[in-house]
Amino acid sequence: MLRLLHRWPGLLAMALVLLLSVTGAILSLYPMAERLNVPQVESTLTVADLAKRVQNAHPGVEQIRRAPSGRVVAWWFENGTPGAAVIDPATGAEIGSPDPAFGLRFFTDLHRKLLMGDGGRITAAMGAGLMLLLSASGTVLVARRMGGWNRWFARARGPLSTRLHTELARFAIGGLILSSLTGLWMTASVFSLIPDTSVEPAPAFASASQTPLAFDQIPLFAETPASALKELSFPSPDLPSDTLKLTTEGGAALIDPGTGQMLSFATPGVMERVSEIILMLHTGQGAETLGLILGLMSLSVPVLGWTGFQQWRAARRYGARIKANVKPTLAQIVVLVASEGGSTWGFARTLHNGLTKAGQKVHTGALSTFDPNRFPHAERFVILAATYGEGEAPTAARGVAERIAKLRPAPTAPLAILGFGDRSFPQFCGYAESLAQAARAAGWTELMPMGTVDRQSAQDFTRWSRDLGAALGLPLDLTHLPERPRTETLTLISRRDYGAEVQAPTAILRFALPRKSLWARVSGQGFARFDAGDLIGILPRGSDVPRFYSLASSSRDGFVEICVRRHPGGLCSGQLTELQPGDTVAGFLRPNPGFRPQTSRKPVILIGAGTGVGPLAGFIRANRRRRPLHLYFGIRSPESDLLYGEDFAAWQKAGHLAGLTTASSRSGARHYVQDALRADAEKLRAMLAAGAQIMVCGGRDMAAAVRATLDDIAETAAQSPATLKAEGRYLEDVY
Repeated sequence: MLRLLHRWPGLLAMALVLLLSVTGAILSLYPMAERLNVPQVESTLTVADLAKRVQNAHPGVEQIRRAPSGRVVAWWFENGTPGAAVIDPATGAEIGSPDPAFGLRFFTDLHRKLLMGDGGRITAAMGAGLMLLLSASGTVLVARRMGGWNRWFARARGPLSTRLHTELARFAIGGLILSSLTGLWMTASVFSLIPDTSVEPAPAFASASQTPLAFDQIPLFAETPASALKELSFPSPDLPSDTLKLTTEGGAALIDPGTGQMLSFATPGVMERVSEIILMLHTGQGAETLGLILGLMSLSVPVLGWTGFQQWRAARRYGARIKANVKPTLAQIVVLVASEGGSTWGFARTLHNGLTKAGQKVHTGALSTFDPNRFPHAERFVILAATYGEGEAPTAARGVAERIAKLRPAPTAPLAILGFGDRSFPQFCGYAESLAQAARAAGWTELMPMGTVDRQSAQDFTRWSRDLGAALGLPLDLTHLPERPRTETLTLISRRDYGAEVQAPTAILRFALPRKSLWARVSGQGFARFDAGDLIGILPRGSDVPRFYSLASSSRDGFVEICVRRHPGGLCSGQLTELQPGDTVAGFLRPNPGFRPQTSRKPVILIGAGTGVGPLAGFIRANRRRRPLHLYFGIRSPESDLLYGEDFAAWQKAGHLAGLTTASSRSGARHYVQDALRADAEKLRAMLAAGAQIMVCGGRDMAAAVRATLDDIAETAAQSPATLKAEGRYLEDVY
């Protein structure tokens, strides 16, 4: 429900919210520009001094006002002609026109009332209300995505649009809530929905027979600094008993110009002070730096709108392809999906279709939207959950396990869980297991033992579907056919061969970037935008099941590059290593934002073996800021499989690579990459103490040996792989 409250107002009112945010950001520039362009009053200047200087320049002065920015404006009437000007407080002379700065009136009217009068004010207020709803719901959704309020500032991960949306939301939400609330207050004040509690001094009359005193002889004028002035009104020459009126931050006073005596005084009430503070917070007048910060936060709204739209479109790409998806309120069986790359949705569609054919009313949706109250007639719940990385939740499902564990009471409809993962990893289906544990903690009844699917095995899924059918009393025997992903044609433009001497044929393959339309470049579709460490899925001939390889290049390099080792009997690796320039393959991009160097100037320790050096080489190639990168590279023999050997020297000379250490397992001293790490223990400890990040890429056995070695050489608990991983400073991409 909360996600719907966040999504649909944003989509339906996008134009209005964008207009208010952009015009608000523009208006935030004016208060600071005004403060910088007008002379400020001296710290020792009093109201008496200022009034005397202005009156000397303009004997017919009627009023002086000082804005929160420090701008002083005077109005006068001389020789039957009215006049007004910005005043230099040091001299009382005119220095400019008091008219609004260029564009200020237009943008103010556009922001406050859409150039449409009261109807526009009401529409703008509705926009502020929608902004408040989006910001409040977005706050809760960000906390959920990060895994709880205590992880609010944790590192965001996921596709670029998701990470950017989260990062900007965390930066801007507070300011957007403040701007929305203050905007609603100001609109309510205009329509008198908030009572006007301003207090005026009690009416009083001056002694008509007295000659006006000099300003410095009036005690209140002489004691009040000009920096506290808001307004000074002079008596009318046609009214002998008229008074001086002085308004400051502390209140308003009526003064007898002949005696200097204060005749009456009024202090602002609580509501009046609150209104002044709200005006300051919303407009930035008197708080120019805060105004600029709020304006910068408002500028994030267009990007939040775009990235939110991208996420909505991605969600529809999966959800809209579920045929005969009944409404949540009518569903008998609810299928919930947690997927990082989207492949689990294919199994969900197969399950949905099979249950529907069996006569069940089925609703299939994202696990991230789970709320038991949405499904009042649910008789069974089924969760299909993929595991990301080392037993982690897919990005969109972060925090769901914790929410399930806190369910009180648990849903009465029993639950079945099917996990998807890779059995070669220690945390096989680790996230599905965490969901099962959370369900047990909440007292949620188990429909059947948790099932698992290894590497998208159709046979595993079929066996599980039979067990589910037996538990449901339905004849289920589902056959899942892998959905062919949308691919692009990649043409090989060059190759470099290694490893023949050690019976491990390996190649660096470079493909041309597919041509992209302008829209694809702007929206980042396909191969329009990618980074080293992202994954490319290659479809072997005669197969719909992709094989994934880490990219050794980014879109800024202008080509797609991978490292491939030929495995005995390997369908995809065999075909790739046989390619010649001009040959083509079908591939698609899958972002891998969880394997990126942190954005900082601190050192990075790169550890790889064999083809695992591919993405690490991509990071080095992209290191144009010359950040200290240190590579530990495990190879068999420098004469046969030192991938990128000819590039490393050039990168070191250019400052892209600070240090290179190789470990050969079949020549010379014959040692492994973990041995090289152990030899550099003292150096590694120093870099870790300086905040270094560690990135490991290669086979799982190598990665396990590296973890054990680093555990041994860690000088403190803060340098252990487990601690570094929790801080986002230890990343692995293993296979």
